[in-house]
Amino acid sequence: MPATIKSIELRNLQIEDYKELKKSMIQSYPEMAESFWKEDQIELLLQKFPEGQLVIVVDGIVVGSALSLLVTEDFAFKTRSYKAITGNFSFSTHNPEGEVLYGIDVFINPQYRGLRLGRRLYDVRKELCEQLNLKSIIFAGRIPNYGKFKDEITPKIYIEKVKKKEIYDPVLSFQLSNDFHELRVLKNYLEGDTESLEYAVLLEWNNIYYDDSPKLINTTKSVVRLGLIQWQMRSLSDLDALFDQAEFFIDTVSGYGSDFALFPEFFTAPLMADFNHLSEAEAIRELAKHTEAVKLKFQEFAISYNINIITGSMPFIENEHVYNVGFLCKRDGTNEMYRKIHITPNEVFHWGITGGDTIQTFDTDCGKVGIVICYDVEFPELSRLMADQGMNILFVPFLTDTQNGYTRVKHCAQARAIENECYVAIAGCVGNLPKVNNMDIQYAQAAVYTPSDFAFPSNGIKAEATPNTEMTLIVDVDINLLKELHEHGSVNTMKDRRHDLYSLKKIK
Repeated sequence: MPATIKSIELRNLQIEDYKELKKSMIQSYPEMAESFWKEDQIELLLQKFPEGQLVIVVDGIVVGSALSLLVTEDFAFKTRSYKAITGNFSFSTHNPEGEVLYGIDVFINPQYRGLRLGRRLYDVRKELCEQLNLKSIIFAGRIPNYGKFKDEITPKIYIEKVKKKEIYDPVLSFQLSNDFHELRVLKNYLEGDTESLEYAVLLEWNNIYYDDSPKLINTTKSVVRLGLIQWQMRSLSDLDALFDQAEFFIDTVSGYGSDFALFPEFFTAPLMADFNHLSEAEAIRELAKHTEAVKLKFQEFAISYNINIITGSMPFIENEHVYNVGFLCKRDGTNEMYRKIHITPNEVFHWGITGGDTIQTFDTDCGKVGIVICYDVEFPELSRLMADQGMNILFVPFLTDTQNGYTRVKHCAQARAIENECYVAIAGCVGNLPKVNNMDIQYAQAAVYTPSDFAFPSNGIKAEATPNTEMTLIVDVDINLLKELHEHGSVNTMKDRRHDLYSLKKIK
């Protein structure tokens, strides 16, 4: 995998992609190096079914693809060889009236494996199946590791052992983990596939939204899932230990389908233990030396786990000034920085932190969001300006030592949700941290707050974590409820402002 990735794009294949597509395909199938698709074949496929051909592009390079046809269910079940399903590679078998999406190829360049890019291709295939109101996705999957067991077990027993995770197969194990189920074993499926001994498994994924009366499913994302991480402060041996702990939580909330993972303010503070012999101001500057590495690692996590990550906050040095910053690492590989604007007296006195000067919102694949750090949420002007820019969710990573400090954050966050007609998610650190000056104790209770109207909880609290205990909080928020509130709520806080009497605007 490349050391750094700047952007990831999943889109439809274009004929201009062919040269890069060919390179990646050759690298993906070294055992069948001469079996790549020819340019005229790809051109023909695009003419017949352009929306069914997908590519993953990383930093402008095509690193993976998923190709497919439309066929009837009966044809998919009866056809037993790759040549037959593709019409001897002419794609004459493509049927625009077919009710099944048949996958004829999927691959990821070996240099880019481990980032779950294949899963993204499968997810988009499933979305396409739903959008086109197709009955299912069917294809024949190779079993490349079967050759190692051919003298010991039959293909049927091999498949059962793969299902039970007693044997790992790079193709079949992946398909099964993506909710496909096996239909039957096919013999002599792909000529020249010596690894699988030309065996394949016919697999199917059923579209539960399929409707006999053709109707496209509304694919606009309304419900957004938030994963809040209530981080336990603990002694850490090094940066890798921090990454291991962070990845555990990211893996957990991603496994539940979360769109966002929210870390707390200064969750990297345990790494200051190595600098406890220095003054607080010197120690925070030493901690800042880890910030770039943390950002890069979280970018990798965002890609690998297909999740947008708000990295809490950490010190950052620019022009000799220390800032309290965090990063929104998006699952498309990009990232954006946000800075704490209002600095507490404690941060100024002990660490000499300087406040940022940018008020902004961030566009994500789940809509527009805002991020403020801890003390910032106690200043209503910031989130009001963000709400005017269309923010639907405000994320607040925080760090408070006592329950008094937490209470300020909690009640101000609740107020921001009501007055701006948005969701507010907060997450902080808990527990004690010995051997790090100025970071002795922490108190927190992660939560998601809502506006207060009939469509929302009567107390304005969507969910709360257990106070002062390490845990995750996974919460669904419905953006459509906010749209309804804006127009038809019991009160319309945003619309009923008296612009004839007062106004709020950014100076810069």
